[in-house]
Amino acid sequence: MDYPIGEYYCKLDAKGRLLLPSSFKEQLGDALNEGFVLRPGLFEKCLDVYGKDDWRKLQEKLGRLNPFKKENLMMMRRINGGARVVMMDGSGRLQIPKDLVEKCAMVKEVVITSLPDRMQIWAKEQMDASNAQMTDEEFSELLEDRLGNIDFE
Repeated sequence: MDYPIGEYYCKLDAKGRLLLPSSFKEQLGDALNEGFVLRPGLFEKCLDVYGKDDWRKLQEKLGRLNPFKKENLMMMRRINGGARVVMMDGSGRLQIPKDLVEKCAMVKEVVITSLPDRMQIWAKEQMDASNAQMTDEEFSELLEDRLGNIDFE
């Protein structure tokens, strides 16, 4: 699935419904009709949002782990714990389950951003705090360290 480009600032209503911007919905196209899988972020207070195909790919990778190793089962449970299938409603809103809203400290202002294999939904304050954990200089060093030796031709 091709995820939308950019960051999208949205409002979450009191019932946990997220009205998605039209430019965001246009980029998603037919994927809106298939629904999404939401799960709590693994490392930070956000929601990971997978298209159904990308969720299946993740499950296939997990399925290759040896199920007779306790650590593998624990990891699979943690990755799948809290996962929910959500669909768009007729008004173009995404209903986020109450427990996930609370777990990620979402109140009103949220930000949706994309990664190569999923999207993330953040409470704006949480995303700002996460981004502040790395200075611009540290980010520059990380880019050079991880991508500086790659030949892009």
